[in-house]
Amino acid sequence: MPCFYLVRAVRFPPHGRVQGAVIPTTMTYHTADRPLLIEMIRTEAREFGDRVRKAGRHSYVPDAEPGKNLFEIHTANKWLQLEKDTAPPKMLFGEFWYQGELCILFADTNAGKSVLAVQIGNALARRQPIGPFGVEVDDVNVLYIDFEMSAKQFQARYTHNDVLFDFDRSFFRAGYNANADMPLDFKNYDEYMNSAIEYAVKKTAAHVLIIDNITCLRQGTERAAEALPLMKHLKALKTQYNLSILVLAHTPKRNPSQPITRNHLQGSKMLINFADSAFTIGESYRDKNLLYLKQIKQRSTTRLYGEDNVCLCRIVKPQNFIYYDFVGYGREADHLRSYSRQERDNLYNQITELAKQGLSQRQISRELGIGVATVNRVVKSSDV
Repeated sequence: MPCFYLVRAVRFPPHGRVQGAVIPTTMTYHTADRPLLIEMIRTEAREFGDRVRKAGRHSYVPDAEPGKNLFEIHTANKWLQLEKDTAPPKMLFGEFWYQGELCILFADTNAGKSVLAVQIGNALARRQPIGPFGVEVDDVNVLYIDFEMSAKQFQARYTHNDVLFDFDRSFFRAGYNANADMPLDFKNYDEYMNSAIEYAVKKTAAHVLIIDNITCLRQGTERAAEALPLMKHLKALKTQYNLSILVLAHTPKRNPSQPITRNHLQGSKMLINFADSAFTIGESYRDKNLLYLKQIKQRSTTRLYGEDNVCLCRIVKPQNFIYYDFVGYGREADHLRSYSRQERDNLYNQITELAKQGLSQRQISRELGIGVATVNRVVKSSDV
């Protein structure tokens, strides 16, 4: 009788060592029509060969079974037996983010990403839910790496009438030191940053890592060649230290009349492909003080907060803690911008006029604050 086997790829630790073999932890991603996994394997093999040749190890005698450590192989039934007693992941922020996940929170500038991220971090440290969004974990240390605010800005945000907010002692903030010199031991700044994050995780014994924001970890995350090594490193860090990771990211200019999708995450699609979950913050055009939370990707649950059931919130600061106040549920369509016929005609004329002046579609998008897809559609229809 034929047997069916399931093969799972072994996750590499961040330093790339598996039983004495050195595996490169960075790679140049080649965009093609091949599946992502095939591209990763091909690139890893190519770079390893390059390193061997550069080291002058042409006389190296390969192992008789050189690929024996890359996969852990059992029958599919064996995998079920191995995992049957493993507890399901626990909620960190309701159905938006679960324990053990690498999650991305993305939104437009000034939409309150940092406000919500700090609120989530403090809620986890205190083991208190935020509105209807459950917290199921106990006794966790939370590390918030802040590339956005200075120490004084952080202090001002959480102070009222000279009274400081009392954060839980399990909540740690790491502020970026722009004056730190990179030691000569490191080949580049990315390697230095990886090492610094790992040190901070170990020093705080963190269970939860929040990074604000992803563009500060790598320049050019819109390129797969930059995004892929970054996400691989975060995944490896998550596995080695049993972390739950929340990474903040931006959205580029988009058409405010269209729902937010995974395509609105700024940067390479590699970012969201490697994430376990993702959610976004949208701004309501019906009420300027109203925001909504929407699930974009999930693996540990079904989609509960999609476009027909977004979570409505307001940012409030009654005293010395600024936070998202949950106010109910709604449909995303009710909070998107609705253009009148006159507004649509004016926008059409503006786009065509700028196109005639020789501006690129991206330049027009930035100039008018609309999505590139909208510009492209108008330019094509007008034959400019």
